[in-house]
Amino acid sequence: MPSALKRVLVVTSDVPFVTGGHLVIARSTVRALRECGHEADLVLTPQNRFGRQFSAYLANRFTDVGMDGLGRTIDHVISFRFPSFAVRHPSHVCWLNHRLREYYDLWPMLRDQLGFRGKVKEEIRRRILRIVDTHLLKRSVRKVYAQSGTIQARLQKWGSIPSEILYPPPPQRRYRTESYGNFILAVSRLQKLKRIDLLVDAFRFVDNTGLRAVIVGDGPERTALEIRVREAGLEHRIDFPGELDDEGILDLYARCRAVFFCPYNEDYGLVTPEAFASRKAVVTATDSGGPAELVRDGINGFVTDPNPKDIARRLNELGGDTALAERLGDRAAETVSDMTWEKAVSRLLLLPG
Repeated sequence: MPSALKRVLVVTSDVPFVTGGHLVIARSTVRALRECGHEADLVLTPQNRFGRQFSAYLANRFTDVGMDGLGRTIDHVISFRFPSFAVRHPSHVCWLNHRLREYYDLWPMLRDQLGFRGKVKEEIRRRILRIVDTHLLKRSVRKVYAQSGTIQARLQKWGSIPSEILYPPPPQRRYRTESYGNFILAVSRLQKLKRIDLLVDAFRFVDNTGLRAVIVGDGPERTALEIRVREAGLEHRIDFPGELDDEGILDLYARCRAVFFCPYNEDYGLVTPEAFASRKAVVTATDSGGPAELVRDGINGFVTDPNPKDIARRLNELGGDTALAERLGDRAAETVSDMTWEKAVSRLLLLPG
């Protein structure tokens, strides 16, 4: 192998039957490394369900990432989320998606659900895990890249861990633009933090009766959302096609008017760069975290207060003005044009001296 090329392992934790954005980014990183001439492969390590985190950390710590199956030395390791950054390698960078959020920014939500004994037990676990995370990211990892400013702020707040921001580019897919149709697209796991209910409630105030919403995805909130739609009398305007394959999602990106993505304090969220790569504006919220870092209000989308009436006002503007949607979409494409995988790979392989 030429000296400039490397044998690289991309390592991320995984749970059964869930394909999160971190896994999409990890696979895209492997593909980008290979396209740049490096040898690369993906290793999935255990995360374990809540309450069994420490055994997962030990499993990751003792995972052999020093050599491949042919006895060849691994030159470099790129890890992602907890607890995959526990793996040991002398040339190891972490492109952090997130730590265990229930012990960090989501701790107040978890604590409010617990009884007295649960609070005591989880408080002890939380303190220990924070110490472990800080040690690993400061001492065991050569460099930390944060996938957004939101993640970087969390690293600084909990652990004073230095990092650089490196936004993941859109995954390598065949993005295209066909039209600016009469529907707003949402692509998301249907769970509370994704706040799809804001879109449903906003449609109560969308005056343009020809504008529809298409909500792609599945999850624990689907039944509750469908009931909410029926109670609002919006069945003819809001569709739930379920989970779709990549081609089905790309087709909807290509034909939608704009994209709704208003999660709560999202780490990063691939929906934003994918919408931008499809020349579509994104409607997000001021407290949405990563998406609000890329969306510039009135330039490549809208950043609004997280309430249905304000969101509806922006949807009414987009629904009534195709030229506006096209103009914002053009600027969205410009925003993402400089986010390339070649640049990302170059930074991920560059270590401090």
